Amino acid sequence: MPKLPAGDSARLAPPHQPRARTGLDGLDEVLGGGLPRNHIYLLDGEPGTGKTTLALQYLLEGVKEGERGLYVTLSESEVELTEVAQSHGWTLDGVTVFELAADVTDGSGDDDYTIFHPAEVELRQTLAAVFETVEQVKPTRVVIDSLSEMRLLARDPLRFRRQILSLKQFFAGRECTVLLLDDKSAPAGDMQLHSLAHGVILLEHLAMEYGAERRRLQVTKLRGVRFRGGYHDFRIRTGGIQVFQRIRTAALTERSADGVLLSGNPELEALLGGGITRGTSALITGAAGTGKTVMCVQYMRAALERGETVSAFMFDERLSTFKQRAEALGFHLDAAMKEGRLRIHQIEPTEMSPGEFANVVADAVQNRGSSLVVIDSINGYMNAMPSERLLGIQLHELLTYLSNHGVTSILTLVQHGVFGGPVDEEAEVSYLADAVVLLRYFEYQGSVRNAISVVKKRSGPHEKTIREFRIGKGGLAVGEPLEQFQGVLTGVPRYEGAREPLMVHPAKPR
Repeated sequence: MPKLPAGDSARLAPPHQPRARTGLDGLDEVLGGGLPRNHIYLLDGEPGTGKTTLALQYLLEGVKEGERGLYVTLSESEVELTEVAQSHGWTLDGVTVFELAADVTDGSGDDDYTIFHPAEVELRQTLAAVFETVEQVKPTRVVIDSLSEMRLLARDPLRFRRQILSLKQFFAGRECTVLLLDDKSAPAGDMQLHSLAHGVILLEHLAMEYGAERRRLQVTKLRGVRFRGGYHDFRIRTGGIQVFQRIRTAALTERSADGVLLSGNPELEALLGGGITRGTSALITGAAGTGKTVMCVQYMRAALERGETVSAFMFDERLSTFKQRAEALGFHLDAAMKEGRLRIHQIEPTEMSPGEFANVVADAVQNRGSSLVVIDSINGYMNAMPSERLLGIQLHELLTYLSNHGVTSILTLVQHGVFGGPVDEEAEVSYLADAVVLLRYFEYQGSVRNAISVVKKRSGPHEKTIREFRIGKGGLAVGEPLEQFQGVLTGVPRYEGAREPLMVHPAKPR
């Protein structure tokens, strides 16, 4: 997973404040280096959001650093925690598990309570057991799971708050960094735990209408420290939680982006005013079958021949089909894939969140050195994440990130209808791209032909004409400008010239 630049981490994490790393690289980056030590933090989320897994990772990270860890459980047994750890390939060696349910009883009779309310006695016994265990173990990291059980023991909000205050005061004089787990069982609007904690991390589990569920976290509070606000996607995998922090768009350019990206086709270069300016984004749009993917492959092959590294993300097409089509055009990609200079990622619809996808792209740039990124297609990106909001903004962040790192990005967008038509509002992303190439069908004397034009290029001049092209061995062959045609972009052209300027297609076999 990509790391924040050193300058960004330094701005988020004051050097004088010692940190306890959580064991989740992405979360530590969000926190600016980890949790400030010797404070109490609230980890809040409904059942199933991953609180126990995160808490175990936090304690095991301490074990790696030679620290003692204590897991106080009021609801789950040590056997259940061990099973959770084993499911991730972990061992709890070095972590003390204390089962309060097995150690604290509610008394043998009414006489045990004398003049005190039973709830007060039970809660006092619980806290006394916690304090005694901490004194014996002397841990550096503590997890208490969960506060909902203590809330049930208290039965009264005032009594519960008083006991949480005593818990905070107890740990205030000790070298302990404490995670309190809660499952959102507090009454609506009750924020007393949030106010008492030094920091708050919220975990959410979102059920999609179709496909895999989505999880995200948000740091809503961290006293005295700058952190990355907003939502960050995460996934629970075998081996623990992986957090996909939102990529930074304001990072300084780390790679030179001088010059232009060439396709190897002089006519196409002329149409684009010399080529696609490096470090910019180009959108290839048109109806299905007009040659958008072929044009992408042409740029990919040219970049590979120059010794560059390329990453492609396929939402619509299977990898095997893509390779077959490329080979039919004379593009053999296997050697570059074996060398690691070409990586083609087949994105399964509904299986990846926008945050995870952005991090995969960022990894291709920062850790694999890709200078060209191809996303085919934006429609697939939108359709793969139908329940997500603000995908356009997230795509804008991704394109800005790529540009800031000197990476050229090529995207495809399918327009509806054979001859193209209005673009869905949710897929209207042409305003994000620095250059827009329009591919069209048109009909002439009973045959279907293809036209190409550049309708936008922010980084310099481009040819305003419309040219015919055809697809064959070697990719797109671009012809002369169709200067004597009218209505080519509408799909209903009218020839007004005295001679035929169209490309001559190869003779059909008899």
